[in-house]
Amino acid sequence: MSNVRFAMLATLVGVALVGGSLFINNDYYIFVAYLVMQYVVLATAWNILGGYVGYVNFGTTAFLAIGIYSSAALYKWLEIPVPILMVVAGLICGGIGLAVGYLTIRLRGVYFTIATLALAVVVQTFITNWDYVGGSRGTYIIRPDEIVFFGSYVKYLFFLIVVLAMASIVVARGIEKSTFGFGLAAIRDDEGAAAASGVPTLKLKLIAAALSGALMGMAGAPLPFYLTYVEPTSSFSLAYTVNSVAMPLIGGTGSWIGPVIGAVLLGSVQQAMTVLISSSVNLLIVGALLVFFVVAAPQGILGMIQAARARLKIMGLSLMDAALVSQKRSGK
Repeated sequence: MSNVRFAMLATLVGVALVGGSLFINNDYYIFVAYLVMQYVVLATAWNILGGYVGYVNFGTTAFLAIGIYSSAALYKWLEIPVPILMVVAGLICGGIGLAVGYLTIRLRGVYFTIATLALAVVVQTFITNWDYVGGSRGTYIIRPDEIVFFGSYVKYLFFLIVVLAMASIVVARGIEKSTFGFGLAAIRDDEGAAAASGVPTLKLKLIAAALSGALMGMAGAPLPFYLTYVEPTSSFSLAYTVNSVAMPLIGGTGSWIGPVIGAVLLGSVQQAMTVLISSSVNLLIVGALLVFFVVAAPQGILGMIQAARARLKIMGLSLMDAALVSQKRSGK
């Protein structure tokens, strides 16, 4: 399927999701769908750097929080519309991702991971002491209750996050099928060999870091308007970091659809457990599933499906060979 056709298909899926939300009167279901779409963006963004390039990033909360607080600050100052705030947050986080990437992307393995974790700590310290957005107390966002066409402002925000989720999927799939994506895969497989073959490794890694950071920042921009109150503790929640890593690993890294599978599956299970048991078991569930897939299925759900298809193909060929042998024997 060409990228244009895939983009059209993603648009139809987005229209179906938004259209269906207009007929739902229970805001909780919209809230669950919003969270799942937000995790689709975060997991896809993480996969661009962590899956395609192989650089494990633990700085998700840094970019998400920058998107949250830049959006809140600019709205308090100028009351800019949310779509523009999302673009601005993407530009800011993309620039930060490029700058931080230039300083840290030469690090490999655990050293890069520690550097991204340190970035989250630095950003959290800065925001906790930023009085304009309330510091450690947090800040409230007064948003309209209704908006033209959508009626509920919550459904309008859901529309925005669906658009962003579909766009991120299209971007990820486009990267995967492009020369840029092949270069990233070469870096992931053997960076030294890729550099020796003429692949501009630093340039490609910086572009991937900027794209990943931009998408994470854009995912955070609408959140203050959805929650109407944000504070550092929840904005830098461990759940964001763990989920953004676990969802692509469980779904399958290295492919655009793996993070989507992981986000939809894990996000839905977490919300179901929140209702049935308690939100405190969410990370326990994520940890248990992560351990299971790392041990039993390192390639994730997508890898399990591909392995099953390969086994069925081999089985089918074996049956065909057996049938041919039987026919020859019967012919004799």
